[in-house]
Amino acid sequence: MQQIVGSDVRRDSLVIIPMYNEKENAAAIIDAVLGLEHGFDVLVIDDNSPDGTGAIVKRKIAENPGRVHIIERSGKLGLGTAYIEGFKWGLAHGYDYIFEMDADFSHNPNDLPALYRECAENGSDVAVGSRYVTGVNVVNWPMGRVLMSYFASKYVQAVTGLKVKDTTAGFACYRSEVLRTMELDKIRFKGYAFQIEMKYTAVKCGFKVTEVPIVFVNRVLGTSKMSSAIFGEALFGVVKLKLDSLTRKYPAKETRH
Repeated sequence: MQQIVGSDVRRDSLVIIPMYNEKENAAAIIDAVLGLEHGFDVLVIDDNSPDGTGAIVKRKIAENPGRVHIIERSGKLGLGTAYIEGFKWGLAHGYDYIFEMDADFSHNPNDLPALYRECAENGSDVAVGSRYVTGVNVVNWPMGRVLMSYFASKYVQAVTGLKVKDTTAGFACYRSEVLRTMELDKIRFKGYAFQIEMKYTAVKCGFKVTEVPIVFVNRVLGTSKMSSAIFGEALFGVVKLKLDSLTRKYPAKETRH
């Protein structure tokens, strides 16, 4: 919903897009999100991209005052820390629904309204854009990477007991209550394990996590940020995550009236 405050429209949804060397995609992805009927605002987290990504985003800020925002950081500090900083910014600015999305169009901006409806209308607390909930919906990935990702999610399910099929998905909508409850400063993973930890923590806090089917398309422009270290963190980190959960007391969601 959109709330009228004086002569301004306060939009209820913020899309966080981390960027590092995304000059080929930055303007286009921002335009695509802003062009959606619902009215999503955009927050870019730029890790001091040397290719001029930040300057492109600032042009979009000038063209769309109040709709596009940027947090500039000193260097590559990890995907997880980027999102945590973005979540805190979104909560401080009063957004009700806060989204994660990649900059490279592997996540289709046209799927954002479906994630929004799942939380705003269908009662979910977290809506995950899922590659695997209806099979394997991945385009232009090498078969080895498809299998690695798919079976990694199966492994995570087996270790953690999560029912979420796409545990490493980076396309999601969080109700603000979830992010306020889950103690963001205790989220410690930085790579793809961050995505697992977010979903696991949300479930442990008692929130409803639902998967919405999407088609994931491998990036056409720019360079992938995936590395073996990031994948290794996800593989081995889940064991520690599970073990730590045996003694950790998670904050509980508030009962809705």
